[in-house]
Order: sequence, then structure tokens, then C-alpha cells
Amino acid sequence: MTQRGDLAAVMDRMAIDEVVTGYAVAVDDGDWEAYRALFAPGGRADYTSAGGIEGPAGEVADWLAEALRRFPVRQHLVVNRLVRLEGDGSGWPAVRAQVRADFVNPMRLEAAGAAAVGDAAPNFVAAGRYSFALARSDRDGWRITRAAVHEKWRRLSA
Repeated sequence: MTQRGDLAAVMDRMAIDEVVTGYAVAVDDGDWEAYRALFAPGGRADYTSAGGIEGPAGEVADWLAEALRRFPVRQHLVVNRLVRLEGDGSGWPAVRAQVRADFVNPMRLEAAGAAAVGDAAPNFVAAGRYSFALARSDRDGWRITRAAVHEKWRRLSA
């Protein structure tokens, strides 16, 4: 790879990292408009391994908004990101990417009668791995074409 190709790969990785981080932040903040904007047209999300749904990103965002209502506090910790860039056969720049990233997702359940978020409401923690497929467009940059949650474990503590 040339120096120009190396620089393009670094820039792609930074932009992809921003999309993956934006995904976690949008879910944690309940910003469903931002969540939808991270997906390419026709992009899909799959939460079936966590007991959820699979479908177009907009429909999944609606489902998440309702399903996560019980959890007023959410915080994704997304680590061990493995990014694989794919070209179109003509060299750089990359046009597609695959990302695998582990997650731990502690959430605070809504507590009946709790005076504040920090009260003794039970915690729910889920962990596993995300897989993302992304594509780059000239207009929108890197966008998710498919996001899948592969939940490995969960715990509810009182």
C-alpha cells in the first residue's frame, strides 16, 4: 500500500469509529433520529439474539424507543473494535467495511417510587458482540447497512 493508501485507511477507520460510537450514543441517549441517520437507505438492524426484532432501521428504532422506555439510564461500553476495510477491486479508497466490536451495556431499570435515577433501582447488564456492515457513499460518507447484536449473557441484579 502507498503512503496515500495508508492515510486513506486511517481516515476511514476514524470515520467508521465515529459511526460505531454514534450508534452506541444514540441508543444510550434515546436519540432515534440520530440512530436512523447512521444507517444507509435500506439499512437493517437485528436484535433477535437479545429477544428483539430484525428489520429496517426505522422500524427497529421505533421498537427500541418503546422497549428501552423501562431503562431511563443506559450506557454502552463498546470495545475491542476489529475493522476490516474492503475496496472495490480498484485499490483505495475502501467502499465497504466489516466491524466486530464487543459490548457491555449496563442499564438502570425504572424503579417504582424511586425519587431519583441514583436510587436503589435494580440494574440490568447485557454483554456480547456487535457486527456492523458499512458502506461509503459520496454523499453521506460511511453508513451502516447492517447492524446485529449477538448477546452472550445478561444479568439482572436487585
